[in-house]
Formats: sequence, C-alpha cells, structure tokens
Amino acid sequence: MEWNRKHYIGKLLFMKHATIIPLIGGEAIASEKVFGTRPEYILSYSVFKNNEKHLLNYWNNEVPYHVLDEQPEHPFHLPKVDVMSSVCPCAGLSQFSMHFGEDNPNNQWMIKTAKHVLNEVKPRVFWGENAPGLAGNIGKFVRDELREISLKAGYTFGLYRTGSLLHGVPQTRQRTFYFFWQGDRTPLLNYYNRPYTPIEEVISNVKSNSQMEPINTKTPSKDDPFYRYLLEVVYNGITHREFQDNLRQKNARTNDVQSFIERAGHTYKMMAEWMGKNGYENQVEKCLRKHKKLVEDSGNIMRRGTIVPKDYIGAFVGHYPNSLTHPYEDRYVTYREALTIMGMPDDFELLDPKLSTNHICQNVPVQTAIDMATEVKEALEGNRNWLNATYVYQNNNSQKYEIWDEQTSENLERFF
Repeated sequence: MEWNRKHYIGKLLFMKHATIIPLIGGEAIASEKVFGTRPEYILSYSVFKNNEKHLLNYWNNEVPYHVLDEQPEHPFHLPKVDVMSSVCPCAGLSQFSMHFGEDNPNNQWMIKTAKHVLNEVKPRVFWGENAPGLAGNIGKFVRDELREISLKAGYTFGLYRTGSLLHGVPQTRQRTFYFFWQGDRTPLLNYYNRPYTPIEEVISNVKSNSQMEPINTKTPSKDDPFYRYLLEVVYNGITHREFQDNLRQKNARTNDVQSFIERAGHTYKMMAEWMGKNGYENQVEKCLRKHKKLVEDSGNIMRRGTIVPKDYIGAFVGHYPNSLTHPYEDRYVTYREALTIMGMPDDFELLDPKLSTNHICQNVPVQTAIDMATEVKEALEGNRNWLNATYVYQNNNSQKYEIWDEQTSENLERFF
C-alpha cells in the first residue's frame, strides 16, 4: 500500500536517515548536509570495515555501526528511518574494471543490500550509486533482479543516469543512481546542469593544512621521462607552470602527457631515440613496442603517465591520485587535495593514507550526492511530480525519461 504523502509532510522536521555500505562516506556526508543530522546508524559487512574506518573516525565513532555478518540474525533493534542510502562496490559493472560483467562477485552487494533493506528496514526510500553500466546493456541482469525484489517488497524502481560535471564537479565521471520508492508510484526527479569550478581552482584553493603530503613524492618534470620529453623537446624547455598556463582542454580522457606528445606529431620511435640518449634505457624497448602497436599494428596502447589539470579532469579513479599534478607547482597532488577533489570536508582525515589512497576514489563526489539526496527530500516533501509507473529511467545527460514498466528486452536493446 502506498504511504500517505500528505500525512507525512507535516512530520518533515523528524525525517531520519541511515546508510548501508557507505564506504569512505561521500554519500553519507551529503545526506547529513541535506537532512541536517547524522545518520541514525550505519549497516555494513566485515569486508568493508577498512574502507569505513575513516567515516567512523570523522563522526568520532558516535554513529552506531552494525556489521551484519558479525551479528546474530536479529541482534539489535534499529530505529525507524525514512531514507536509506548506499554506495555498493561498482567494479562488477564498471568498464574500468578488467573483470566487469555478470560473473563479477561485486554485483552481489546491490542485490544483498536491496533484499535486506526493503524487507527488514523498510524505509520510505532506499537509494544508492553505482557504475554507469547499471543503466546500460551490461547491467540488465542486475536491474532485472532489483526490479523483481522491489515489486515483491512493495516498492517502485527508478534509475537516474548522470555525470558529475553536470553537478558542478570538474570531473567527467558518469554514474547511475538507483531508487526504491515505497508504494506504487515513482517521482520524476529534477535535472541538473550546474556550472563547474575549474579543477585548477579546486586544487589551488584547498584551505586545510592537514595531510598536505604529496601522494606521489616524485617531481613530475624531472622523474617522468615522458613529461620531461614534452617540456624539453616538444616545447623547447618550458616549465611545468608555463605548460599549464598555455594548456587548452582537449579531452579529459586524453590530457596525459603521452597524449600531448602524440598530438604534437612526435612518434614513439622519436621518443625511444631520446630516451636512449638521456639515460632511460628501460624506456627504449617500451617506446618501440608502443610505436609498433600504434603504427604497424593499428592498435591501441595504455597511457598512464602524468596528468596536468585544466578546466576538468576524467573520473578520479585508478591511477589519477598518483598521476595528477598540482596545476601550478611542479609536484603531484596531496592527500588533502585528492579529498577536496571528491568534495570531502576540510576536517575529514584519511587514516593510514599510504595504504588507503584508493578509498578516496571508491566514493561519490559529495556535491553530486547532495543533489540526489535533495531530490529524495523534495520528493518526500511532495515537491516533485509522481508518475503512475513502477519502473522509470531518467537520463540527466539528455534530460529525458522513459517509463520501462512494459518494455521488453528487445525494446531496451534498441533504446541503448
């Protein structure tokens, strides 16, 4: 039975929220900002305890933390909450992962949490974030199961595909948010297209002085032979700052130094010769293999070198924390700058930073999550239109929506 929204509107000051598998906590912190309180509790599983220690520390270990697989079946009485959020691992549906697809064990967490939350916690709304593939062909097997779980538990199911750049975050980071709404109708959420702050301003305007040690302690212009080649050979000996000042954004996915060298018309054969003359013997064969693969085999290569920020960057995942430079100083970004790129608070501390750097990446940019949490709040307050549909897909990139209630697999294949 659908809950009575008019009756609920009068109780909005008492809206409560909780989270399950929040990881480092970008989405949970966003919910705190939107709802005005810390979560009533955190649910998780033992495999994620190391990821979540930073968030528990940020809240001074004052938010109840329940590890479900370390407790009896019904070990505690949980207070009733209206909203539940989650950031389940996305490697199962992310094409950044080498093993994405139906067999990836990470896919179980969306299924497992949906079953637990919808059947045991029963909030008004359960929402989470995952890879863009959740709304695409590769995510259909997960969507189908989530849809079935939602119907059996008395919830509708909504998907919202978006990119963080549209939420004012200078990253081209595509994501899919998913929502379970109690009842038989689904709200139509607002679309976003916020102006973004250039990435160089985000990095250079960091206010906190804590954890300002560079993640990668090398000097980009001296220790990356490709960046040295770019500055000395391609640009006739300019500095890192001069290069950044004259840089024009081409494509956030190809703003690494090797791509800059290629666009300038220099081949890896030319680079191999320079590497040999300048003491980088271990790079000579690598350059020649790259030349062969690109020129002779018409193939592609992996580019994982230094990245110089301009306007916006690609998704802050994988090699980015170790490869992204400060825009003006000849160094790589610090732990604090990396946290700020993801929107984490100035007083948020990364514990065991050398061992936890990737935890920063396994996160939702806080501003992106704030917009989604705001949509949840506004929908519950009656400020969004509700559709007579139980399965709705919205695309913030195109600002269009589709009702998928009756669509067949064949229809979806044509849609994608």
